[in-house]
Amino acid sequence: MSFDTVHNYFERLVFNEINEHYLDKELDEQQLADMACIALNRIPPRYIRFDIDMSFYMTTEEHIEHEETVSKAVRKAYKKLLKLDRDNSER
Repeated sequence: MSFDTVHNYFERLVFNEINEHYLDKELDEQQLADMACIALNRIPPRYIRFDIDMSFYMTTEEHIEHEETVSKAVRKAYKKLLKLDRDNSER
């Protein structure tokens, strides 16, 4: 039995948010991946098999709420990453 279709619904949303708003921030791939992990750890996971299943049954308000949740989590992850980099460079 293959579980390849099972994933956290928020992964794609977080990756898209980073790709759309943070690729120009001069972060390397490792930092971007760390940022995604930090953001995803701030959001309760919603495991699904197919994105369309989740999207189809959500209201417009729920879509907006999820987008805001993801945007906030990624923004906080970016700030945390900057702080960690700053703290490490001061050592």
